[in-house]
Amino acid sequence: MVIIGRTKEFDHTAVLHQATLLFWEKGYEGTSMADLLAAMKISRSSMYETFVDKHHLYLQAIEHYKTIGQEKRDVLIHAESARQGLREYFDKHIQFAFDENSPRGCLITNAIAAIDAPDEQIAHVIQHRFDELGEIFYRLLQKGQQIGEIAPDWDIRNLSYMLLNLNHSINIAAKVGPERKRVEDMMEMVLSMI
Repeated sequence: MVIIGRTKEFDHTAVLHQATLLFWEKGYEGTSMADLLAAMKISRSSMYETFVDKHHLYLQAIEHYKTIGQEKRDVLIHAESARQGLREYFDKHIQFAFDENSPRGCLITNAIAAIDAPDEQIAHVIQHRFDELGEIFYRLLQKGQQIGEIAPDWDIRNLSYMLLNLNHSINIAAKVGPERKRVEDMMEMVLSMI
């Protein structure tokens, strides 16, 4: 007699997206298994069969979140000029951070701010995402120097680090609730100095 396992009766990506939104809103520590099951609308057995446990689900949620934000990063990667790329990126970033249809801020920034002592695997994934964006900023600034937009004596390594931190500070600002206009004005000031 051959026993055939039941076919999963849910859309994996849609279910993972619901978990991502919940982790984004409540953080890893603040999200319970009961919260996840309610948001994902799957059984406990399906949860464990598909995602193993909360820890593995969180890692998958971070990977899923990366796909959501990739369009913004692509703006930086494919920009013809540093100024144009930075302006378009930060316009999209501010819109994304303040989007009323999503949790405020950023899943990665929230994870950095909320987890006091993340396990090594989670810490590595978060650090990699952080460093990766800094490197994308740096490569765009290099292009800006090569085409003469940015003075050759500017320290673009430090400038890319500043932009990375501004990126994450916008996420924090969106979460705590100041006016979007104030954040937009701050970015205009920063971009006018580059």
